[in-house]
Amino acid sequence: MKAFEHAAEPVDLKKVGRHISADPLELPALVGRYHDPAAGAFVFFSGETRNHHANRAVQTLFYEAHESLAERLIRSIIDEAVKRHELKQAFAVHRIGEVPVGESAVVVITASAHREAAYAANQEIIHRIKTEVPIWKLERFADGTEAWSEGCRH
Repeated sequence: MKAFEHAAEPVDLKKVGRHISADPLELPALVGRYHDPAAGAFVFFSGETRNHHANRAVQTLFYEAHESLAERLIRSIIDEAVKRHELKQAFAVHRIGEVPVGESAVVVITASAHREAAYAANQEIIHRIKTEVPIWKLERFADGTEAWSEGCRH
């Protein structure tokens, strides 16, 4: 089963860029696209640029990725989660380029018959994206300095 075969509407691959997107993420459209009436649980996670980090004002984040490898890895992570958790729906997309404060950098959607599977799968997918997928985050601070994120890749 492919991760988005049962979507209410077909995925617009040009808009979403599959799992990597340089465009802002349209959160209401993603909710509508992946909401599944056969699922009893729908979990939506949006990781957003916050205005501070380590007591410093953040102006924006900038993401870079090895795009083709990131696409393949995210797809594999989703496919594995769909099978392991018996999901009705699963999708993830990560931004690249500049992501201003308040905008979504990553979205993970999971839907299943019951909440335990939907929550567990959602957490598993975001954790694996952040630790396994070649995406790097540059933090740009209000004072004009910048720093690549340490620890978790992004």
